[in-house]
Amino acid sequence: MLGRAVKAQLESANIEHIGTDLDLDITDAGAVLAFAQRNQFSHVVNCAAYTRVDDAETQTEAAHRVNAIGPGNLASAAASVGAGLVHFSTDYVFNGCSSTPYDEDSPCAPNGVYGRTKLEGERLVLAQMPRDASNGSRTHLIRTSWLFGPGGANFVATMIKLMAERETLRVVHDQVGRPTYTTDLAQAALCLAGINPSAHAVDSGIYHFANADETSWYGFAQSILAQARELGFVLRAHSIEPVTTAEFVRAAPRPAYSVLCTSRYERATQCKPRSWRDALAEYLKNIKTAQ
Repeated sequence: MLGRAVKAQLESANIEHIGTDLDLDITDAGAVLAFAQRNQFSHVVNCAAYTRVDDAETQTEAAHRVNAIGPGNLASAAASVGAGLVHFSTDYVFNGCSSTPYDEDSPCAPNGVYGRTKLEGERLVLAQMPRDASNGSRTHLIRTSWLFGPGGANFVATMIKLMAERETLRVVHDQVGRPTYTTDLAQAALCLAGINPSAHAVDSGIYHFANADETSWYGFAQSILAQARELGFVLRAHSIEPVTTAEFVRAAPRPAYSVLCTSRYERATQCKPRSWRDALAEYLKNIKTAQ
């Protein structure tokens, strides 16, 4: 889902690029290094991740290889050819016990396997971060949250499907975060890295990006239902029932509060993320048009 959004942004800017899928195994250090040396990229953008949060609790080795070993390999290969690196991480590196937004320097304390493997990936990436960026190679590690967008399974697409099938839905109300549209995230990432022709790369380091305004999954679902109705989606759903996390048992723990502070990104780029409600409206309009 995120890879497609990045690819779309690169294509719209007429930036030459190579997109990989199963043809490149990022957990194979030798293959990654050979690929980087053969192509001599200016930047490497890693959109790969093991994101099946519940499955990660039992598929720990697979999650570790993709979320930790793979990013480490990419960072090492990028450093070896003097390429910049963009890597994406997650709000799950925090434990969710805060009552104020997490900034980039907030202590990390992930609760589950997914968050722990993503945090290990961060550490391996940052360990390879060039000390001297005079050759243009920089590392931008971008934490984000609650992704939705075209080309992949996500909360919005799931809600639209269920709303067409059921009269009442039950959605968790005691988990709070900031939804993020993949199109906006892709634009922000390319801007931070200076890949966008109109932008200059900012300093290396960790940045948070998410669409503006916080909400709960319940509040997110309510907005999806209201906007979808206005756009003329054929829906059976007429109500959404708020439930607690305790009532909706999952294999992996979820952070109760994982709101990301985006002030560092805003200062660095002089850009503010738009509201997730506006981004949602764009995404739903695109879905409706495709229908």
